[in-house]
Amino acid sequence: MFVPSDRGVGSAASDFKGFTLLMPAVSVGNVGQLAIDLVISTLDMTKVGYFYTDCLVPMVGNNPYATAEENSTELSINAEVYSLPSEKLVVLQIRSPFIKNKYRPFCEALLSWVKGSSCARVIVLSSSHAYQRDDEQLLGTPLRYLLTPDLEKAVGGLMQELNWKEMEKVAAYPGISDTDKVLHIPGGGITKLLFTESCTKGIQMAVLLKFCSEGDNIPDAFVLVNYLNEWLQLVKSEVNSSSQWKIPSSWRLLFGNGLPPALF
Repeated sequence: MFVPSDRGVGSAASDFKGFTLLMPAVSVGNVGQLAIDLVISTLDMTKVGYFYTDCLVPMVGNNPYATAEENSTELSINAEVYSLPSEKLVVLQIRSPFIKNKYRPFCEALLSWVKGSSCARVIVLSSSHAYQRDDEQLLGTPLRYLLTPDLEKAVGGLMQELNWKEMEKVAAYPGISDTDKVLHIPGGGITKLLFTESCTKGIQMAVLLKFCSEGDNIPDAFVLVNYLNEWLQLVKSEVNSSSQWKIPSSWRLLFGNGLPPALF
């Protein structure tokens, strides 16, 4: 359930009619979440509320996008909503993993909010295990996309112009039968469930994902957010590069502060 914040009182906090909802899947390498961080930080989006749910592990921390001492002590929780009305963009950032067996209730609540708030479409940023690709997926780019039938009608032609590669279906029974194929996104968290439910409910949804491995996934996040930018043009630039994105202050703590010099 979306709960508007005090600073977002008014239309900016609750009127998302015609907006694009951008959100991550909690997936391998946290690539989608890192890419969302770059979007929020670069576009200087305003926090307008949070998503109240018992499906995520509770957490609280300092403002991950602090720019000065004055706003560094603001608190952030596990699922927050940011808005940029000028671009008709609303972002849901998820910062903690799901509680066991809570995928489906979360997807139901989220899609109910999407319909109730009249969002025009949803874009999910995700990732999948690189080591579980089949032979066809090993070829070419590590980036893939998926479109629900309702969104396919609207932007399918654009994806062809961008020369993007659709996520392949894989054999349901490898080595036994290659005729029965299914959508398989290992390491993708809620991605597949959210996508299939959106297909059923007639919601316009796109999934953009990158094959990757666990580790330092910051480079993967830049690749994924540049992939998104090819479509939405959130940052106007002739050439997509990492330098056009503003790295949030919280990223300084991703791998700790290093070893004390006194040890050497």
